Amino acid sequence: QVQLVESGGGLVQAGGSLRLSCAASGRTFSNYAIGWFRQAPGREREFVAAITRSGVNTYYADSVKGRFTISKENAKNTVFLQMNSMKPEETAVYYCAASRSIPTSQRPDDYPYWGQGTQVTVSS
Repeated sequence: QVQLVESGGGLVQAGGSLRLSCAASGRTFSNYAIGWFRQAPGREREFVAAITRSGVNTYYADSVKGRFTISKENAKNTVFLQMNSMKPEETAVYYCAASRSIPTSQRPDDYPYWGQGTQVTVSS
């Protein structure tokens, strides 16, 4: 199985940017589709972005299109989430997740492997 570790979270002002990283170990990273999700207190886990095994195709939640960019560097076993023009309502714990069995998905249940999450706080 693959192990995932997120990093790059922190405090940012509204309108600012953060770059999250998801580092993988344990298995061939190029075999895995990766998704980013977020969860705010009292709310369900929400899809943010996903990328296919090859890194060629990307998908985004409507709320982040044009502001967030997901990218995958298989040689470095890392996926990135560049977040620009951030909003206070995007304060949440951000998780990356991996799956070998799907091209990609927006459903958390389709991903069997998860990182521990990284806190992102956007101040107004």
